[in-house]
Order: sequence, then C-alpha cells, then structure tokens
Amino acid sequence: MGGQAAVAAGDQQTVEAAVAVLRAGGNAVDAALGAGFAAAVAEPGLTSLGGGGFLLTRSPTGKTELLDFFVDVPGRGLPPGELTPHFTPVTVVFSDAEQVFHAGFGSVAVPGVLSGYLAAHRKLGRLPLAGVVAPATDLARQGAVLSPTQAEVLQLLRSIHTLTPEVAHLFLPGGTSRNAGDRFANPEYADFLDQLAGLDPASWVQIPQTRDLLSQMQARGGLLTHDDLASYRVQIREPHHADYRGARLTTNPPPSFGGSIVCAALRELDGDQRDSAPPPRTLVEALHHATEDQKAQRAAASSAKGTTHVSVIDADGMVASMTTSNGSCSGTLVPGTGVQLNNMMGEADLHPDGFHDAEPGTRVASMMAPSLLDLADGSVVAIGSGGSERIRSALLQTVTHLVAGLPLAEAVAAPRVHFDGTTSQLEPDVSAAVAAEIAPLGPINRWSRGSMYFGGVNAVRRHPDGRLEATGDARRNGSAAVVDL
Repeated sequence: MGGQAAVAAGDQQTVEAAVAVLRAGGNAVDAALGAGFAAAVAEPGLTSLGGGGFLLTRSPTGKTELLDFFVDVPGRGLPPGELTPHFTPVTVVFSDAEQVFHAGFGSVAVPGVLSGYLAAHRKLGRLPLAGVVAPATDLARQGAVLSPTQAEVLQLLRSIHTLTPEVAHLFLPGGTSRNAGDRFANPEYADFLDQLAGLDPASWVQIPQTRDLLSQMQARGGLLTHDDLASYRVQIREPHHADYRGARLTTNPPPSFGGSIVCAALRELDGDQRDSAPPPRTLVEALHHATEDQKAQRAAASSAKGTTHVSVIDADGMVASMTTSNGSCSGTLVPGTGVQLNNMMGEADLHPDGFHDAEPGTRVASMMAPSLLDLADGSVVAIGSGGSERIRSALLQTVTHLVAGLPLAEAVAAPRVHFDGTTSQLEPDVSAAVAAEIAPLGPINRWSRGSMYFGGVNAVRRHPDGRLEATGDARRNGSAAVVDL
C-alpha cells in the first residue's frame, strides 16, 4: 500500500492506534474503529464500548451515509410499574461549581457503541477484526499514559468511580486518583478484545458476560433487559445537508439535532457575502435562532458530558468522521470485560420531559454531529467535536473559518464564543472589540484560561491536489498525524 493518510483524534495514543490499523492494511473505517477501541483506554472518561455514537462515512466513489448507534431508552419487557429509574445521586466538584449527576445501574441506557463498531466493520471495513482491535489490546495491557485532559476528566469523575468496587479498583487503585503521566491499564478489557476477535459477534447478546450484566441489572435497580439488547438496531440514516457560500456541510440528521442546528445557522448566514467569517455576534445570533427553532419543534437536549471525536482520510480517498460518548459514566462495568457503562438515562439534559418519559426502545436524541465539509475549491474536511452543547458553536465557528479561507489548524485554534442561553462565554484570546460587540446580547463571562469546556474539534482535510492536513484541538489535548503508508 502506498500514498498518505490523515488522522485526528482526542489523544496521541488514539491517533497511533488508527495509524497502526492503516499501516496494517485497514481503510478509513477500520482506522476510526481502531481509534475508538483504543480511546476506551486512552480517553477512558469520555468513551467506551458501553456508550453511544455516530459514524459518518464517504466511500472513494462518493457514497455517503450515517450510522446511528446512539443509546436507546431501556426497559423492554418490564411491566410499566417497574420502569421508574433508580439513580444514585453523585456530586461532581468543578473548579468553580458543584453539580449533581445521576449514576448507578438505573442510569444505564441501552448501549450502542459495540454494536455500531461491529456493524460498521462488517459493512465497510477491510481488515479482519483481530487487526482492528490489536492496537487497543496492546494499549490496554501495557497501559495508556494519561494526558492532562484525561487526568482532569478522571478527577472530575472520582465520586462516580467510587460507586462500585469494580470501578473503584480500575480507576482508583488503593483509593488514589491517577495523575497526568500515570499509566492506565485495563487487562480485562484487553482479554475482552481478544475474545471479540475470536467470536466476531454482532452485539452484546452473543457475548457470555452479558448474562452476568443482566443479573446485576435485575438485582441492583437497573432497567436494561435482554429484550433491550436483542432488539437494539444500528440505524443507517440519510445525512443532513446545508449549503453555505459555495461549500456544503453534510452531517448527523434527526432524530439527533446538533447537525440540524448547525445547518440552520449556516443557512441563515449564507446571505452574508463578506469575504471574512461572519462576526461573532452574528454567529451567536444565528445559533440562538436555530436552537430556538429546534426547541419549538421538540424539547432541546444535548449530548452527554463525556464525548470525543476521530476523523480519518485514507490513501484511497475514503473518509470517516466518528463521535462517541459515555455520558458522565455510570460507575458500573460489564462484568469481566473492563467495559464501562454509560449513564445516559441519568443525564437530565437528555430527558427534558422527565426521566424515562419516553417509551422503551426510543432512540435518545443527541447534540453530536460528525460531519463532512466540501469546500468550493474541491477540498473535503472530516470534522467533529466533543463538548456537549458547545458542539454546535465549536463546529459552526470552525466551519465558517474554513469557508473564509483559514488553514485547518488556524480554523480549529481560533478563539471561540459560546452563548449558553443567558451568558456569552468567551475564551481568553477573544478580543476586547469582539466582547464589546457581543455585550448587548447580555452578560459576558471571559474565561481566564483555556478549557476543554469550549469543545474539541478534531479534523482532517484533503486538498484537490491530494495534499493532506490534520489537526487535533489543543483544548482537549487532541492529536493528529499525516502518515506515509
């Protein structure tokens, strides 16, 4: 195999896993999946095979499709009187505030990541599954070196990680938090990946350890059932589109709505013919209008707190853009696998009508928006972000900078503004002039230092002449590589 490929992801070790898969003969989808399996070790507070996500792909021939493997509401087969979730309230202490999260077995939604990875591999992969998981298996055995961002996330989740002895043993050995530079190993997860490669299953139902998981759910107040896992389906959806100044954004469609919000904002901005990107106030107002329109159609929600993204372009021109999340984590594991389970049923912003208001089997909505951007010059960009409700503002600002002609790295690094509904949140490098322009919209909070709060845009770009660019967002210690194959 010759040529070049590009990868961008939330951690250097995640990128290295994707590169190893590419060099072993995998295509862009194989590499994205290899990165996903590895991110469960390198970014353990953000993603897991027990969470949910989305994968947007484009084949070398131009076929584009979206695989939706986000979580479902659990409880299929349970009598209505048993559908009340039993949460464990956990207080998470941030630098300047405290917030109560809902965790425990009752917070676990029907996981979709494992089913999504396996479905994507069967449908679009090229390398055998054993080759796709091999880098993650090695990483889980030797231990991933925690970046400052990942150590910070684990520190925030400390109180959740004390809920069960299994999780405490994995994340808090001897009761001690892990710091940046420490190694995080997960031997059970490594063994589980070896098991997956041998079984090549289609879902959790075909995995022996699932029986123990369901027994724990029944005994400890969980709602996840065998019927939930047997009925779960990865959905193939037609992507959503928006045209903007000669470019086209292709993104995650409903029932999720982060992509729809960004598309609506781009359409509103399309009449602005200035050469530069629209001014921040105009961007904020367009996002606000788009978000309010979505609220008029349905109650708004956001993707969960822990989210990460990987983008890949391979030497054949296949493109993959994948965003996954484990929520804030539930403090529980699938027994004998080292796989953390999500707490999506306990994320209040995912359930604005009330916890478990939706019927079992309902696909939960999300703000996550893995995307492809076709620029007027013939370039294609695979792009996406973590960052809960900040996903929409991070993507919109990066996309408009790219359309205005900024190089990829500059577009991702440019200072960001986010309007949270009442207050304009400004990164430290936002100019005084921009702050003054935004001031009429309401209160302003200028951050004193950079923060992962403002998202983590990881993107790769192929120019018309075949030249590749890749950049990971420094806000979350993102990493990137352009490699010769």
